[in-house]
Amino acid sequence: MDSKFTSEMVDDYADKLLIGLTREENQMVLDEFEIIDKNIDVINEIPNIEEVEPMSWCLDDFSFELREDEVEESTPIEDLLKNCDVYNDREVEVPKVVE
Repeated sequence: MDSKFTSEMVDDYADKLLIGLTREENQMVLDEFEIIDKNIDVINEIPNIEEVEPMSWCLDDFSFELREDEVEESTPIEDLLKNCDVYNDREVEVPKVVE
């Protein structure tokens, strides 16, 4: 089975997304596409699959009712800030997680 995706295609898409891929990452993407292709081939072998109506929602009988808004008493900010180690005015300071 010939691959529908090439290394050059993956690199081109990565460049368009402004992400650079190493050769190993490029190969990983190609391997994932191959797995996806194989799974799609299995799905396409299901008898009469072309006759199945696509669903726009995962639940056919989905229905909902919006509830009325009810005003409830809130916890005072001062009480909430007691749980924080560091805060400035009403803003909580958290450790930097992105470099």
